[in-house]
Amino acid sequence: MQVAFVGKRGALFWLALKTGFLTILTLGFYRFWMKTRMRRWYWSSIRAGGHPMEYVGDPLEKLLGFFIAVVILTFYIGIVNLVLMFVSFSVFSSASLGYLASFAGVIPLWFYARYRARRYVLGRTRWRGVRFGLEKGAWGYAWRALVHWTITIVSLGLLWPRMTFWLEKYMTDRTYFGSARLHQGGSWTMLYRAAIPFVLSVLLLGGGALWLFWIDPIVVSADITLEGVTRSFDELIEGGTPAMPVVGVERLLIFPVGILGLIYGAIHYRFASRRILANHKTSEGISMASRLSGPRVASIYVFGSFIAYLVLVLGVVALILGAIGTVGVGAFMGVDTGPFTWGDGLSQGLRVVLFASFYLVVFLMWNVVYNTFVTYPLMRHMTKTLSFPTRYGLRHISQRSRDEFAEAEGFAEALDLGAAI
Repeated sequence: MQVAFVGKRGALFWLALKTGFLTILTLGFYRFWMKTRMRRWYWSSIRAGGHPMEYVGDPLEKLLGFFIAVVILTFYIGIVNLVLMFVSFSVFSSASLGYLASFAGVIPLWFYARYRARRYVLGRTRWRGVRFGLEKGAWGYAWRALVHWTITIVSLGLLWPRMTFWLEKYMTDRTYFGSARLHQGGSWTMLYRAAIPFVLSVLLLGGGALWLFWIDPIVVSADITLEGVTRSFDELIEGGTPAMPVVGVERLLIFPVGILGLIYGAIHYRFASRRILANHKTSEGISMASRLSGPRVASIYVFGSFIAYLVLVLGVVALILGAIGTVGVGAFMGVDTGPFTWGDGLSQGLRVVLFASFYLVVFLMWNVVYNTFVTYPLMRHMTKTLSFPTRYGLRHISQRSRDEFAEAEGFAEALDLGAAI
């Protein structure tokens, strides 16, 4: 059974633009409706066996859940911070340890919120009328994530695939489609294949640094002033022997190439590991197969991010020019250059409103372009490369009860985990 993606890029662009504009007009309150409409669009574009996915989340429960989470987090963080700062000042006569302990105390809440957000999204997703679901277990996920992250840091990242596998297995083994329970098979060592580009980039950077500073170190003469460096390059260009050795360009290229390799390796690992894990997800009479391409995903990120950040940079430049025009060059630079500004005749309040509005529009356009050129092609590629080789178990699946939530995705929203789509 193949999976298709039928959504059009133009339709998504106008939906993201319209809902983003309404979010600005409502000072952010419409974002819960925006997220719901965007998810419904994406979900309905995914067609497994010709049947669309459904997202039935309610924006009002997201809004109420956000308020509930904010109240709980305000109380928790306020009390905890008060105690930590009191102990820090009383025992250590410094606030530094209190700040550090306060940050560490929020980390478990991040993992808790991540699990809760996934549970909510699955609980509000249906296919052919059958609900998905995720069992309770957010605190279990939180303490496991803390342990795995500690092991990964102590191992200097060598056991990162181990953390990826066991945290995904914890959530997958608690995931249901109707009455069918999913199972994550395989072992954590299989994910090292996905980390090969990243490892090679680390070795390239390490080997280059070893070569450049240890095996064949740079010998620089005592004349390292600007005049000495300039004279050395001039002598090299004229064909003579420079007074100061000049590093070969090919040696310096190792580091930018290695850094680009690290970026590609991180993207490749993230999505290639998802492909490997998906190929080992099963249920009784159901299996998955993914042909997701790491290079294709990297090209989407590079091309899409370039367009999105180009829009952002141009918008910031226009924002600066607009600020100069509305408040005057003198006020903007902190000097008195005269009374003339582009915004003469406008009240100070109106100028502030125009400036703030344009500021919000810049980031609105960045979000719209990022959705159009990064999120959209990623969703389309992941969908079109997914299939179900075995599916006879679908005929035996029955409905599951609705998973009620008191705070929906409130904790993920309040902690700003980027849990948008």
